[in-house]
Amino acid sequence: MTDAGWRTERGPEARAPRSTYRLQIRPSFDLHDAASAVDYLDALGVDWLYLSPILPSRGGSDHGYDVVAHDRVDPARGGEAGLVAVADAAHGAGLGVLVDIVPNHVGVADAAQNAWWWSLLQLGPDSPHADAFDVDWEVTGGKVRLPVLGGPLEEAAAAGDLRVEHGELRYFEHRFPLAPGSAGDDDGAESDAHDVLAVHERQHYELVHWQRADAELNYRRFFAVNELAGVRVELPGVFDATHEAIVGWIREGLVDGLRVDHPDGLAQPGAYLRRLAGATDGAYVLVEKILEGDEPLPSHWRTDGTTGYDALADVDRVLVDPAGEAPLDALDARLRAETGIPGPTDWHELIHGTKRGIADGILRSEVLRLERMLREPRPAGAADALAELLACFPVYRSYLPAGADHLEAAARLAREHRPDLAATIDALLPVLGDAGDPVAVRFQQTSGMVMAKGVEDTAFYRYTRLGSLTEVGGDPSEFAISVDRFHDRQVRRHAAWPHSMTTLSTHDTKRGEDVRARIDALAEIPERWSIELDGLRATAGSTGDGPFDALLWQAVVGAWPIERERVHAYADKAAREASVSTTWTAPDAAFEARMHAVIDRAYDDPAVRGRLDAFVAWLAPAGWSNSLSAKLLQLTMPGVPDVYQGSELWETSLVDPDNRRPVDLALRRRMLADLDDAVLRGELPATDATGAAKLLVTSRALRTRREHPEWFTRYRPLEVAGEAARHAIAFDRGGVVAVATRLPVGLA
Repeated sequence: MTDAGWRTERGPEARAPRSTYRLQIRPSFDLHDAASAVDYLDALGVDWLYLSPILPSRGGSDHGYDVVAHDRVDPARGGEAGLVAVADAAHGAGLGVLVDIVPNHVGVADAAQNAWWWSLLQLGPDSPHADAFDVDWEVTGGKVRLPVLGGPLEEAAAAGDLRVEHGELRYFEHRFPLAPGSAGDDDGAESDAHDVLAVHERQHYELVHWQRADAELNYRRFFAVNELAGVRVELPGVFDATHEAIVGWIREGLVDGLRVDHPDGLAQPGAYLRRLAGATDGAYVLVEKILEGDEPLPSHWRTDGTTGYDALADVDRVLVDPAGEAPLDALDARLRAETGIPGPTDWHELIHGTKRGIADGILRSEVLRLERMLREPRPAGAADALAELLACFPVYRSYLPAGADHLEAAARLAREHRPDLAATIDALLPVLGDAGDPVAVRFQQTSGMVMAKGVEDTAFYRYTRLGSLTEVGGDPSEFAISVDRFHDRQVRRHAAWPHSMTTLSTHDTKRGEDVRARIDALAEIPERWSIELDGLRATAGSTGDGPFDALLWQAVVGAWPIERERVHAYADKAAREASVSTTWTAPDAAFEARMHAVIDRAYDDPAVRGRLDAFVAWLAPAGWSNSLSAKLLQLTMPGVPDVYQGSELWETSLVDPDNRRPVDLALRRRMLADLDDAVLRGELPATDATGAAKLLVTSRALRTRREHPEWFTRYRPLEVAGEAARHAIAFDRGGVVAVATRLPVGLA
């Protein structure tokens, strides 16, 4: 069936999916594997397949966000034939295809794999691809600064680690091109350290110690990832070149919609989306946009909505008992006092400090570039004031002229924190508020970086009273929401963004949905949790960081039973991201040894293992109840529900890369067939560790949404009466009524 025929057959709403299923496409599960899964996903009730990036990425990449070319489907992920196979299988079954794209950045970890980056390094500003990259050439005299060395340049050359070989400059496994004629008459055969340094001096790049990236980098990155270089898709030529294959997939009918990664990194997100809509004839498009609190998605954007983190936050919080907030705050205060861990427990004070730390630390180079862009004479203390404004910015970014109020709010808060900078802040505001000023454009790109690194990747690991609330897109200071507030938000969602995605788990969530659901139940039993945590710390020992002990044991309890190595990997990442007792750049060996010893005792010490097993056995049913409720709410609330791969059964992943592990679809296929047979016999699965009950909820909700879209045309809150009324949430979607349990411990 042609794409046009498929759309016609599906009717006027065909351009928007009724649900999606996210698959991580990788060399070990490529597009051909995805095509072979279509029959199972169709049986599950899925409406569209949702694929992770499929353009060529760095060799060995399992995630695909380090794109190195834009003209074809990645051969390692199945190539063009694989995409055709997916499209044929999906469209043949009446399903659509949504593909994740990455317009903000490209992978440059291995220069030899990225032809554009290789050309830039070889030819510098004269490269035909120089305009594609966001490089400040002036600050380095026409060189790209590459932070790859482990020590001084001279030592690397003297040791032979930096060498000229086969017409390239090499440093261990890193390869770099030589500018034409820069290697001398012997075509780069030098082995003498002095000659190597002379060759290096003649290049359009400068190899420096990796620690210099924080303050001295001169190309825009994705957040603070040196291996991901920003590209300037605001330039028409760059847009066309980076979207050559993507637009072709839409026009050829292979792909039906797109998910845009990290639009906040773009210079002009609104203009980008307009151009994308024009190039794809208005295809269904979602944006990975994180909204803060009640911040609305820009109404002028040519998009169908977000990827659903806002919905995730609503679902989590309506299942949390508000009565647990004060006791859990008291527990956190006690743990800090006992172990001498400082830091404000007020969320907004905490993130001001972590964001300022990022602006002064790993993103200092971005702040200094903003300062350099200011017209002379620059106000005194400009870099300090810019960093303070970034730390005070209340949302990820503004989209001038829309969002100027966020800049004013940041200025007010910055003046309160730093009255000594008030005059400089006032002098900066006209520039930062001018949508046409390059400084304002770059400030908007930078504020999102500071927010992401300061909040998601730092503060989320320090604010540990209830770990399920420190999730991407959520405001941890909002502990719980009432049923009425949940309803109000869904009414607004249905009216404003009916085709926006909803989700519970993604490749970026800090914890899988069912880990969070079990942790949510701790808010109903804060006193018991305090006793259990004390018992676990007494038998297994403490890391010496009380708040981190709470974070670690919540993760273990939430995901138990879980393989030992997965907990060790999570602990390493969580502790280093928190940057309180250890860090990525300066690991504290003693702290990390204590941390890993605590984890090992959970597996090896019968007293610890017994206590953990007993508590989880008692808590798990409440977690399963929350899980089923969360899934039902997410699959039936307004929006397009996405099921992250494998989460039709219990999803007990921790932070990436744990949440990107392979999924056993064959097991799920067998379980669905068995479940369908059992239902025909009038048998329903038990709510137990198998996850069959979740598969029942997921499959029936997905099938109903796909087969009866007319039953999901409105959102009307329903009043629940009776002495247990607070334990239910119910709404009418126009033909279907959803009723979910909440606060199951109290109900029992």
